[in-house]
Amino acid sequence: MIKKQAKYNKLTLYIFKSTNPAFMTKFVKNSEIQSQWYEIDAKNAVVGRLAAIISKIIRGKDKNTYTPHMDHGDYVIVKNIEQIKFTGNKFKNKKYYRHTGYPGGIKINTPEKLHNKKPGETLKLAVKRMLPDGPLAKKQLTKLKIYSGSEHPHSSQNPKTIDLSKLNNKNLARN
Repeated sequence: MIKKQAKYNKLTLYIFKSTNPAFMTKFVKNSEIQSQWYEIDAKNAVVGRLAAIISKIIRGKDKNTYTPHMDHGDYVIVKNIEQIKFTGNKFKNKKYYRHTGYPGGIKINTPEKLHNKKPGETLKLAVKRMLPDGPLAKKQLTKLKIYSGSEHPHSSQNPKTIDLSKLNNKNLARN
């Protein structure tokens, strides 16, 4: 313990210095990282709620060894993406804006148009916007595998199934 006294006022600060390894923050090494695989059925799933669950798993925030500057999240397989739902009228009324970089180059898209072209792109965009910007987020986004239909080529990884309705009954659209 180090005792410091301010020069002009009578405030005494006590600073605890410890080199004890028990008090130091433990970081995961790259050699200690083991990724798991999870499978989620997106049938009648609400896009935003599903994206929030996926982004936590991909970043590794569900693990007690979470470190913000390292990639030790898990892989997520999403199947039946064509049956995903938006709540309310967001499927037709929500707008995605992007800019080409040229004057007057604003492009507007809706989830309905995006879903017709590429069914998994709405979920991928939602998850991407929940991740922090930068190269680490791009690397983490590659751990998201999206497939139409119930078949996928990752069955040899023995993914654990996550049932969205058991996590919260609001995760599935009620129609």
